[in-house]
Amino acid sequence: MKTGDQIVQDLPWRWGVQGKIFIIGGLGYLFDAYDIALNGFLMPLLGEHFDLTLSERGLVATVNLVGMAVGAVTWGAIADRIGRKRAFSVTLLVFALFSVLGALAPSYILFLALRFVAGVGLGGCIPVDYALVAEFSPRKYRGRILTALDVWWPIGVTLCGLVSTAMLTLDNNWRWMLTTMSIPALLLFWVRRGVPESPVYLSKKGREAEARAVIDDLVTRTGAAAEPYVVSAPAEDAGAKGPRAVLGQLRDIWKFSPRITSAAWLLFATVMLVYYAALSWMPSILKEEGLGDTAAFMSTTLMSGVGIIGVLTSTALVDLVGRKWLIGITAPLASLALVVFALLMDMPTGSVVAIGVFGFLMQLTIPAMYAYVSELYPTLLRASGFGWASSFSRVLTGFAPLLFGSVMWPLLGLPLTFSVLALAVVGAVVWTAVAAPETKGRALDDDAEDTAQVPPAPVPAPGKAVV
Repeated sequence: MKTGDQIVQDLPWRWGVQGKIFIIGGLGYLFDAYDIALNGFLMPLLGEHFDLTLSERGLVATVNLVGMAVGAVTWGAIADRIGRKRAFSVTLLVFALFSVLGALAPSYILFLALRFVAGVGLGGCIPVDYALVAEFSPRKYRGRILTALDVWWPIGVTLCGLVSTAMLTLDNNWRWMLTTMSIPALLLFWVRRGVPESPVYLSKKGREAEARAVIDDLVTRTGAAAEPYVVSAPAEDAGAKGPRAVLGQLRDIWKFSPRITSAAWLLFATVMLVYYAALSWMPSILKEEGLGDTAAFMSTTLMSGVGIIGVLTSTALVDLVGRKWLIGITAPLASLALVVFALLMDMPTGSVVAIGVFGFLMQLTIPAMYAYVSELYPTLLRASGFGWASSFSRVLTGFAPLLFGSVMWPLLGLPLTFSVLALAVVGAVVWTAVAAPETKGRALDDDAEDTAQVPPAPVPAPGKAVV
């Protein structure tokens, strides 16, 4: 007899059912992209408004990304404890409210503090959204669905670029940029209240009656044939709370598989380091080369606009070639394109083409990477496993804007700086090829069987790693 989890994963895809969750989750992801891209547009404007040095401009992106790192860890663990639904809504509310307050900040220091707190809220969106969408997605289409979820990222970055460029002529333009982003986020918070709790999560927590209610409703609404099923017994939970719960999740994901967790962290860190460095500093780099605000903003927007095609291509390829192959080929090539951009700075046409190629290839990589890492962990560790990988990358990339602007760019120059980052990506890809399994076509909690093929890390039965 099937389990309730298997019933959910074997349902047909319906846009009015799972598709609704995909869209609502994706819109939250759009705001994550919008906010991170906004750092790059805010840095030169705030530099002029508050008369900031290059290092102080880098702090604008740093505090926001570090806040996101804190949020990714905190909300990933909270979502694994209190449920996807509640965390799904609150993360966006915190982000929207503190973004509005940031738009009203009278001083640079207060602005940094408010951007940090907004980042804490937004940092929880990606791990929570991916966990929720993954657990509602049919197994047959899950890879494409999770990869397609990333299409919201370049849409958000492109939208940010277009709106920010349009607001350049306004007084206090940076304040209007923040306010414009916050209002739709508040509306989305209200919409998210109607999303059901994940039945996979409910069954793992022993809330059988609630799990059956959601599963039966999904079966009816998707038009699937009803069949008997059992709800698996929940894993034991010692009930650690607060900081102990967060540290417990960190211990559990490393206990589950040190090789897989190290691969996930390195992959996230290196790929996102390259991407965030380009995204945060591209407007400033182009302005240093003599472009005006509008031209610099629109060149960065081109990078993200081409990325929309990249995500759609990644969605089509991820279940054909597999997650590891797609990441392993496109990540190094994307990094190389950024090196080419730096070498062609004196050739406007060539550098713009290189920016477009980078945007396309990087958005082949990131969606596949997000889908891949979200599938590597069992249900009770999925949000926190993804969240810690995301957090590790955001701590590292959070300081990248500061180090990039004050150390690497001035001392090494752009070509060598981007070459060093590209070598780091190659190293992470090689380790992932050795240390982590392919997840193409695998059931969400087939972890014990599949990761056992990656010696010598001992792998517990699904769910047993949570204490």
